[in-house]
Amino acid sequence: MPAVSVVIDTYNHASFIEEAIVSVLEQDFPAADMEILVVDDGSTDATPQILQKFAPRIRYFSKTNGGQASAFNFIAPQIHGNIVAFLDGDDWWEKNKVSSVVQAFEAHPSIGVVGHGIIQVDSKTGKGSVLTPEHPGTFDLSSIEGAQTFRNYMCFLGTSRVSIRREILMQALPIPEELVIEADEFMSALSVAYGGALLLVAPLTYYRLHDQNLYQFRDKDERRMRRKHQVLACLVKELSVRLRSIGIGDNAVEIIIAPVRIAATRMKLAMEGGWPWETYRTEKGDLNLAYRDTGFGYRAYKHLSLLATLFLPPRVFYRMRDWYSENNLRRFRQWLGDPIPAAPVDEKPFNSVPRTPGSAA
Repeated sequence: MPAVSVVIDTYNHASFIEEAIVSVLEQDFPAADMEILVVDDGSTDATPQILQKFAPRIRYFSKTNGGQASAFNFIAPQIHGNIVAFLDGDDWWEKNKVSSVVQAFEAHPSIGVVGHGIIQVDSKTGKGSVLTPEHPGTFDLSSIEGAQTFRNYMCFLGTSRVSIRREILMQALPIPEELVIEADEFMSALSVAYGGALLLVAPLTYYRLHDQNLYQFRDKDERRMRRKHQVLACLVKELSVRLRSIGIGDNAVEIIIAPVRIAATRMKLAMEGGWPWETYRTEKGDLNLAYRDTGFGYRAYKHLSLLATLFLPPRVFYRMRDWYSENNLRRFRQWLGDPIPAAPVDEKPFNSVPRTPGSAA
């Protein structure tokens, strides 16, 4: 039985999947103790042909397209390792990713989930950011503080940076298949609820930003926006029910789902409109969640912005908000002082990708 199962989920990642797989094959962890399972969610590009090059070093599974949740549910019965490490087909790992995670699990036998820092890379420019938790360590969802830590640090527990003990993962599954994206947030939240989590500082994953990202995208494609809104609304509903069913308190559940609800409401107002007071309530709620400290100048600026929500139709307000962001008008208010984010995350600039795909195929 392998010690570690690496699960790679992919869909139309022909431009990236080879780098993802090679980064696993090049790990400084014994290959005999690791199995690599690739689940292809019905790719229509050259992904299947590229994957064939890696046989028999990977176990390749193809299924009809159904989204991320269906891919995770589909592959679950095939997992044999005691530790399951997830990787999206458009991301890649540092060479010491698996060994670092295994050492963390061995040092903390009561912990069910391990996450870590990430390097976000823009595929167009090669530039990005190194994001790491300011307060690494363990937490669970049995307290208000633990729920706040999860909310602040979910970015370190998404696909490509989360690893879960198999017995904990099987308790969290199945994932509602309506979650064609964002299945990782449901999976990680339930897994942390069952087994607690440990956060490592080390940035062990490269998270790629590109035009085909299913969750983070630059354009205003209405089809993708509506799919994302539906997924977020489903996540709010299903995650609330499941967390409460296993004994997580109402206050903790509300802390965890509040930012998801705000994001879903924002998208609905931007696409379909609504009442100005709905925009005000949503933006005020986001302000309360986003920052732990704001200076006088920034508070005055935000209150003017909130005042505008009461006079503008929601769709007009959000079009203006997008225009403000796209034209980088934020630079004109920097003299007011930047607020301190609620999430204690260290962010440093990243200017180039230090590794290139190997030739392990």
